[in-house]
Amino acid sequence: MKNKYIFRLLGVVGGLAGVFPSQAQLTLTGQLRTRTELRDGYGNLLPKDASAAAFTSQRTRLSVGYKVDRLSFGFTAQDVRVWGQDASTITAADGNRFSVHEAWAELQLLNKADTSIHLKWLDQLSLKVGRQELDYDGSRLLGNLDWLQQGRRFDAALFKARHRGWALDLGGGFNQNSDAFGLTGTAYTPGNVATTALSTKNVILSIPAGFIPTSGKNGAPILANAVSTNGQNQQFKAFQMAHLTKVIKGHTLTGLFFKDDFSKYRIDSTGSISNGYVYGRRYDVRGVNSRVTYGAMLTGLLAKTTLGKFSYLAFAYVQSGHDRDGLAINGAHYYGVNLAYLQNRFTVTAGYENLTGNKPDQPTGTTRRFDPLYGTPHKYWGTMDYFYVGTGSPVGGLQDAFLKVKYTVKRFTAGLDVHYFALESPIVNRLSEVPSTFRGHLGNEYDFVASYALNKFTALELGYSLMQGTNQLEYAKQNTLNQKEKLGQWGYLMLNIRPDFLAKSAKP
Repeated sequence: MKNKYIFRLLGVVGGLAGVFPSQAQLTLTGQLRTRTELRDGYGNLLPKDASAAAFTSQRTRLSVGYKVDRLSFGFTAQDVRVWGQDASTITAADGNRFSVHEAWAELQLLNKADTSIHLKWLDQLSLKVGRQELDYDGSRLLGNLDWLQQGRRFDAALFKARHRGWALDLGGGFNQNSDAFGLTGTAYTPGNVATTALSTKNVILSIPAGFIPTSGKNGAPILANAVSTNGQNQQFKAFQMAHLTKVIKGHTLTGLFFKDDFSKYRIDSTGSISNGYVYGRRYDVRGVNSRVTYGAMLTGLLAKTTLGKFSYLAFAYVQSGHDRDGLAINGAHYYGVNLAYLQNRFTVTAGYENLTGNKPDQPTGTTRRFDPLYGTPHKYWGTMDYFYVGTGSPVGGLQDAFLKVKYTVKRFTAGLDVHYFALESPIVNRLSEVPSTFRGHLGNEYDFVASYALNKFTALELGYSLMQGTNQLEYAKQNTLNQKEKLGQWGYLMLNIRPDFLAKSAKP
């Protein structure tokens, strides 16, 4: 009986879509992306004689879009898994990884084309509210992290204003764990916390609400070098942002202000004398640690000659306030520049980027480490993800000098990126009997990627990367010396199918 009513409803919706084709736009798209990887030193140098890992992961998405008059609506559901992660017949205990990636609505509050409202000082104003991707300035500091199968999204409200070539986005979000009865205050435990942990007596204990386990009695983080909030499961309590764009005669100037607030915590333990203790962070302290990031980016065309086009990109960002652990941020900055040459099918790009790190004499209670927020590190600091992701980052910051060559013809694209990585600030080697200082070279990375479009909705991508690491890289990332292989490699084959279910034709 229920199915009969569902089919009737679908018939009514289909009929309405046919009656009002010019007034409403409906889109229905999908994605199935499989990626088979061979990891032999991906993210971190491997211990000597360690075996390579191989697996296939899959993302499946279904996206619905609807637009009519002053309303736009978007919904994306996704499922992310590794092949074989679930048995062929699963139980409720196996759980699932199905989630809502996006669910938003955008209301046109003002449009100069709308004759019912007249404002000379504003062409357009809209409000986009709900679960949505934030993607600005090439995903450098704010992005959808699309390379990661699960991607990234924000629960937020975003006002978007447009006027005579200016674009201003003002947004914010406020996170909370639950809306259950009996809750008091606004204390927030930053997400995805393990429900159990191993105690000091090797006993598995249940973890109470508002408690995040750590690895040591002094509350050391589980991943000590993971300075970046990128790739971590602990998100902010709240954020406020502003992004301004202006296009001037082929040059684009953007400005970013982003403030994220992190819940304060105290070091505590849970457990008993008989079962042992689990040490960690208890989020029942009032107040937040607030961090502010601000800066600008300028891009554009330098020259256009018979030999080709020359373009540029330059940016600089500064951080202040306090990081998520309450350290005062002092002198943290990130800057870079690159020049690109485009000639027919070839693009050659050379550039340099600098992210500050702590100095050997860094004052207690302070930090100089720049955190590149919620961007897509995979896109900028090597595809092997050694820096500013979940694999950790050097306390001494990073310098990246790179050269990128790309070739494009019809359906085929191939590129080779070469990176020279070095520390921005020296770090102290405390493993030797007499402490010494490490500075300079961390390693060289070579990234090759080739892609081919089989048809309008199917693409095949192949990648292979090498990392030639140094002892300094081993120490900076893993706090060991001469225990890891210095050569890492990684390869993948990715099939990306994105059908448009309402398209009239799917021919190649």
